[in-house]
Amino acid sequence: MPLDNEDLGVNQDPRVSRRTFGLATVAVGAAAAGAAMSAEASVLETDVTLEVAGLPCDGPLFTPAGKGPWPGAVIIPDALGLRPVFRDMGRRLAAAGYVVLVPNPYYRSQKAPLITGEFDFSNPADRQKLAAPRALLTPGNVTTDCLAFITFLDGLKTVSKKARIGFSGYCMGGAIVMRAAAARPDRVGAAASYHGGGLATDQPDSPHLLVPKIKAAMYFGVAADDDAKQPEARTILKDAFESAGGDAKIEVYPGARHGWCVKGSAAYDETSAERAWAELLALYRRALV
Repeated sequence: MPLDNEDLGVNQDPRVSRRTFGLATVAVGAAAAGAAMSAEASVLETDVTLEVAGLPCDGPLFTPAGKGPWPGAVIIPDALGLRPVFRDMGRRLAAAGYVVLVPNPYYRSQKAPLITGEFDFSNPADRQKLAAPRALLTPGNVTTDCLAFITFLDGLKTVSKKARIGFSGYCMGGAIVMRAAAARPDRVGAAASYHGGGLATDQPDSPHLLVPKIKAAMYFGVAADDDAKQPEARTILKDAFESAGGDAKIEVYPGARHGWCVKGSAAYDETSAERAWAELLALYRRALV
């Protein structure tokens, strides 16, 4: 049955004009934005150092205002590593009610940031700067890291042990969150990959082969250009989760290019990035219980 304006509660008062209603909507939106900014401002940010396999791993920890405890969450940065934009993401997620760790994935090479100034992926000299640090991110090392991140969060009084932990990863972080979910299926309740790379390959250590071990609810936000280059990856992932009876949602973002979620990226798309963020929050609300 179609709904008219009266059913929707819109403009029921004849004294409320379209312009007045529009202004009221803007005011509500502004109030919501102000509340979000206030919540982020009250988040406690602490730079921490974890010991991982005998080495110091640096990164910020974000804790919501209040008594808690809250579910724990980990954000894995993209190929350029930990930098201010990922601190912003951590702060924003903490404001939504999570204790958030944003580790430096390249801690084996140096403290963050690894890259400063301009970086051009089309420039071989720039790409070479990432070669050695990325070579250390072997499947074994990544698994060791993720286990350490989970142990660290579980050691905090502010983190609820009743709620499971969430992981979100960008670019290379997509494969890492899959390894985290497979390594501790008892603790990782949700994992999200955004414009993730190398999720389904022909190698014996391909992340998609870990799907039978994963119990977490998963979300995959796929860039349109990545999908065009490797359309079979989405099918391989879908088939793997269906065969294992897993919980996964896989979506291609029309028009979105690789890196669309990260501010400062040439591919950043605010509309699609906000949609991706909403999917992450919905996933965590559902699965981190």
